[in-house]
Amino acid sequence: MKVILNKDLSPLGEEGDVKDVARGYARNYLFPRQIAFPYNERTIKLFESRREEIEKRKADKRQDAAGLKEKLESLSLEVTMPAGPNGKLYGAVSSQTVVDELSKQGYQIERKRIELPGATIKNVGKYRVLIKLYENASAEISISVLGQELRTESRASAPARPPRRRRDEEGSADPESAQESAQEIAANVVASSITLDETPPEAPESESPPEQGEEL
Repeated sequence: MKVILNKDLSPLGEEGDVKDVARGYARNYLFPRQIAFPYNERTIKLFESRREEIEKRKADKRQDAAGLKEKLESLSLEVTMPAGPNGKLYGAVSSQTVVDELSKQGYQIERKRIELPGATIKNVGKYRVLIKLYENASAEISISVLGQELRTESRASAPARPPRRRRDEEGSADPESAQESAQEIAANVVASSITLDETPPEAPESESPPEQGEEL
């Protein structure tokens, strides 16, 4: 159905424009919010009486857009993003990134007005970004995407393995000493066995002397 816009509504159109829209969209959204009115004899006369006022507002918007275009094109934005050695970004520069950078410079631009070369920027380099302003007016700004390599902390050197038991090291490092120790132990064992074998037997009990009068 045909409607006349009472307010600017991007991207549908501007105040005073006649547009064809779906009936449900008009009844459920445009009419309740007074964004548009039905296209009929009464509304046509209403907007004809406002034509001069509407055209003046449009002329002001064109002038504002021309001034904004000049200011934006004098800008040179710079964005630093984490990147690999080959220049590929860890992430991407999006239209929202550009909106944020412009906001830092004091310019409030709608995200949908920004057109990047491709959906997003994924490599370092210099790019031209298009910003739609009003009607056919647009600004082209320069943006430099710089890469910042991520610094990874070097791993702490692993602690030295604890030395083996000194006894093991001495045994492996000096085989002669180990052999002498073994011989010493063997000699001690033999000496101990000899000492045990040479233990004198117990003395037999002495016979008591015969009593007097007992025959020998």
